[in-house]
Amino acid sequence: MSNPTVAFSTPATASGWKRWLVFSPVARIMIFVVAMAVLSTISGTVDHFAFGGSRHMTFGTPSGVAVYLTTMVLPAVLAYLFLVRVVEQRRLGELAAHRLLRGVISGILGGLALFSAVVGILWLLGSYHVTGTSSDVHWLLALLSVGVGAGIGEEVLFRGVLYRIAEEGLGTWWALLISALFFGFAHSHNPGATAWSSAAIAIEAGILLALLYHVTRSLWPCIGLHAAWNFAQGTIYGIPVSGSAASGWLVSTRTGPDWLSGGVFGAEASVVALALCLLCSAALLAVALRRGSFVRPSWRRRR
Repeated sequence: MSNPTVAFSTPATASGWKRWLVFSPVARIMIFVVAMAVLSTISGTVDHFAFGGSRHMTFGTPSGVAVYLTTMVLPAVLAYLFLVRVVEQRRLGELAAHRLLRGVISGILGGLALFSAVVGILWLLGSYHVTGTSSDVHWLLALLSVGVGAGIGEEVLFRGVLYRIAEEGLGTWWALLISALFFGFAHSHNPGATAWSSAAIAIEAGILLALLYHVTRSLWPCIGLHAAWNFAQGTIYGIPVSGSAASGWLVSTRTGPDWLSGGVFGAEASVVALALCLLCSAALLAVALRRGSFVRPSWRRRR
């Protein structure tokens, strides 16, 4: 009997070799990785000629944003469509069109509210200071890159592929741990990153976004929250986004110890962001436990 919270189950008629080389969790993740690598190589070759050989993904320029969207985000989306429609042969429920508007809007509102609460508490504690305003902000480039681009690309990769497939194989608890660790590691080479900032990203964002997907079974609210969090952080409040410098409508500085201000990495490395995100994660966890929606490992479901 299939679990209703699991998007994909190995077909009962699948042969032995297909169960391991096509439908197993590791196989499907590898199929996605290979498909994305091939598509990235193709789009990178096109961009190489289109932009005169420039391959630098500088978010401050239109060509840099275009390279990022076409060599990273678009290949991830196309590889995911291939994985779901061709390999798993199922409907794309987690990206269903009828759930887009409501899911994205709720995610955006949640992301703006959550990060604004982080900034508000930092301001009350005397760590965040507004020194002026700026109208010379490339907000559209930021919206397309660290907002929409990162929101779509990273949510497809970490929640749509890694968390979902790990959960189908190992169950919810292990999937939360694995996807959070990988999400934190993916940010460990960002400018100003430390072991603490990587752990903070893994706990506050990796777990929160995975639980949000678990509760909603939709990637749209995850994409909206992720995009709004990044956009608010950099473009509205002028705080570095995961270590990357940002120009915001509010020109700001942060003072105090790094554990409070987040240091050069940004407010994501602040205990304030960690605490607020943990509270949201706890609320989502309570919803999941009350529903009894946690997925057991595949071998226990079969038994």
